[in-house]
Amino acid sequence: MNIEYFTHASLAIQIHMLAATGAFFLGAYVLVRRKGTKAHKMAGRIFGLLMFATATTAVFIREINNGSLSWIHIFVPITFIGLYQVVSSIRKGNVKTHKRHVLTMYFAALLIPGAFAFMPGRTMWMLFFA
Repeated sequence: MNIEYFTHASLAIQIHMLAATGAFFLGAYVLVRRKGTKAHKMAGRIFGLLMFATATTAVFIREINNGSLSWIHIFVPITFIGLYQVVSSIRKGNVKTHKRHVLTMYFAALLIPGAFAFMPGRTMWMLFFA
């Protein structure tokens, strides 16, 4: 691991990486632990905030496309829509739909773009493999 790639990255990338990493681990915890408890609810709220921070900071990361948004930014609205669906479904008491939206968001808004972060030449690739 070469931490210099993290320390030399922009502030947006640093916050994005920390929030996404936190969401990855906390989300996994929420998915495997008992549901409906106070701990589940608190961890879910923190997970939502981390996902919000991840999506928001992504807007400011534009190194891939010379200062413009790139195709990977499609995950920003996917994340915001997912967050809305997760919250609105549980507020309506629809646990089955809530669970489906959480799983979809975890995989479609976190794991898939996270996998792209490990492509050769990207910051995560350089951090772990350079």
